[in-house]
Amino acid sequence: MSAIQVPDAPVVLSTASVYPEKTPAAFEIAARLGYDGIEVLVSSDPASQDIDMLRRLSDYHGVPILAVHSPCLIFTQRVWGRDPWGKLVRSQAMAEALGAKTVVVHPAFRWQRDYAREFEAGVARMQDETDVVFAVENMYPVHMRDREVVPYAPSWNPLDRDYPDVTLDLSHTAMSRSDAMDMARRLGDRLSHVHMADGTGGQNLDEHLIPGRGAQPCAELLEHLAASGYEGQIVLEVSTRKAADREARLVELAEALAFTRLHFAAGARGDTGAARTDRRERVAARRAAAAAPPRTFAVDTGGTAGEQRP
Repeated sequence: MSAIQVPDAPVVLSTASVYPEKTPAAFEIAARLGYDGIEVLVSSDPASQDIDMLRRLSDYHGVPILAVHSPCLIFTQRVWGRDPWGKLVRSQAMAEALGAKTVVVHPAFRWQRDYAREFEAGVARMQDETDVVFAVENMYPVHMRDREVVPYAPSWNPLDRDYPDVTLDLSHTAMSRSDAMDMARRLGDRLSHVHMADGTGGQNLDEHLIPGRGAQPCAELLEHLAASGYEGQIVLEVSTRKAADREARLVELAEALAFTRLHFAAGARGDTGAARTDRRERVAARRAAAAAPPRTFAVDTGGTAGEQRP
């Protein structure tokens, strides 16, 4: 047996990862597998929009809600009305009511011209009014033969903008044919939220594969985050829609969790430096809390990881 210490950043399950099952199933699965929390993707599922229901699910299963993904996807355009700012306001209110630390938001679609024009300044204004972080996600262009069509404005690439907080999604770096490690390093302290997934790239499919099954540097990124003192959330936002049944879905989500924890810990074991000291004051104040005892996992000779209890 060999022991490894896992860094403090929570490993979180997105409710999108259990589709076509509904939001309540995500809480049940997260509790059963040992995820540290839930990111709620607000969707057409009524449970995902109901603060009281979400609070009861969280309390019953003992799984905290750590992030809210605003309904800004193509298939959630009708959720919470057509006004994109109204969606962000309600997402913020939900996050505050549930104690979530982050609201994930996509940049505007190009056809949302007024919203796109004011997006960066508007998000900054909203951020000034709350301790909840608005983390703008990297998106992607669509490749059509020899043309590239960009459906997002002011940009799909957060490196082009000055957002204080960014969500890095590795399925999206595959779609955009970006260098995920270069993006992570250049984002630096602005990287406050990660959607861990995988993708093969080279096609217009946002695959959200289980980490390790595609071409993205999932293990390398996790090790980089641990070694650099990352304090944000790592969210498994993967697709299990092709799983034959609940047990098959559990196996896939257990694999995703084990991959993430083991590679995140691998980075921490080799870290000889202190955590980053250049965090912005408001982020440091927002996250100041009593230090939790370190979590220790044991890996047996068969490669199975399990948490050691005191």
